Amino acid sequence: VQLVESGGGLVQTGGSLRLACAASGYTESIVTMGWFRQTPGEEREFVAAVRMVRGTTAYAESVKGRFTISRNNAISTAYLQMNSLRPEDTAVYYCAASPYARADIVQRTRDYAHWGQGTQVTVSS
Repeated sequence: VQLVESGGGLVQTGGSLRLACAASGYTESIVTMGWFRQTPGEEREFVAAVRMVRGTTAYAESVKGRFTISRNNAISTAYLQMNSLRPEDTAVYYCAASPYARADIVQRTRDYAHWGQGTQVTVSS
């Protein structure tokens, strides 16, 4: 599975961006697609995830009510709509795909087998 992110950029506080993650290869193996983010010197943290079949979602507390994850199974693409952006949302955002079917939506980096190259999101104050 290969993942390619797009949609990052520079936005002012309160603005919006939409990230996209296009999957290719053996996409039938993907159970969950997720978004993580990372800043220099920090560990990669979970942002949101969506199960590809049922559409069930999960969010980090810090983005609930502001970010929305969705997917289009027809084109094996996941999206992250980010509204009301804050300077603390500045990070490199990574798309990831997990082949593991768990009772709950997986949120640990170790549960994701495939990663995109990352896209920079910068929110200016």
